[in-house]
Amino acid sequence: MPVKIVTDSAADLPDGQAAAHDIRVVPLTIRFGDDEYTDGVDLTPQAFYDKMAELDVLPATAAPAPGAFEAAFREAAADGDPVVCINLSSALSATMQSAQTAAKAVADEIDITVIDSKSITAGLGMQLLAAAELAEQGGTPQDIEALIADLSSRTHVFGALDTLENLKKGGRIGGAQAMLGSILSIKPIIDISTGEVTEAAKQRTRKKSMTWLRDKVLAVPGVEKVAVCHGCSPDIEELYELLRPHFSEDQLTTWTIGPVIGAHGGPRMVGLVWQDPK
Repeated sequence: MPVKIVTDSAADLPDGQAAAHDIRVVPLTIRFGDDEYTDGVDLTPQAFYDKMAELDVLPATAAPAPGAFEAAFREAAADGDPVVCINLSSALSATMQSAQTAAKAVADEIDITVIDSKSITAGLGMQLLAAAELAEQGGTPQDIEALIADLSSRTHVFGALDTLENLKKGGRIGGAQAMLGSILSIKPIIDISTGEVTEAAKQRTRKKSMTWLRDKVLAVPGVEKVAVCHGCSPDIEELYELLRPHFSEDQLTTWTIGPVIGAHGGPRMVGLVWQDPK
């Protein structure tokens, strides 16, 4: 019985990847004031960023209800297969807690394992694709849990922001609190590699932020794949130009940062995600 994979929409899986690997995605909720949307169902990333540009109110996110995870678990386990649910960092969202509550509700009926990826967006997504591949090869829930523990310890997530305002108002600023004093005069770079938001660097211009990101990944020898992440940013090609002399096209993958992470990272966010070699 192959292990079935469940996750949440903060993984920002590229189009077609969830279906290709039979990954069930439980969506978070996005709110603009009184208007509520379901991530990936009635709100696309582009529509989200368009709304954020048009409206004065900053968006908010809400974790899925346990019932949404329970439904996904029951669907995944319909043929008696074990289920592994891999979620975005528990330090940043109540989503993991919701999944754990659902898992307890079905524990007598379903072999279910809930795992904290300690990551977000492509960091979570890359772990998911590796887990799905292992499941397709006959890996057990225990095999997948060990894989994610290893990958999460080697996954690096860095984001260059245009503003800290979204993080500040969303309460996710964490260790980047010290950057607030110069919020108007810098381009902040954050590190979410541990699953929490910490300060990584301060740059004066957008170009210098992108150069910093490039130099950070180039400082790690042997990186095989780099995820280039962006919140529908019009200048993302500039980051690619910095990377292309050092990585082949098949080493670079593109991930659109969806509404869940975009709500806190703000407009024009760009980032790089990679896994250290063993």
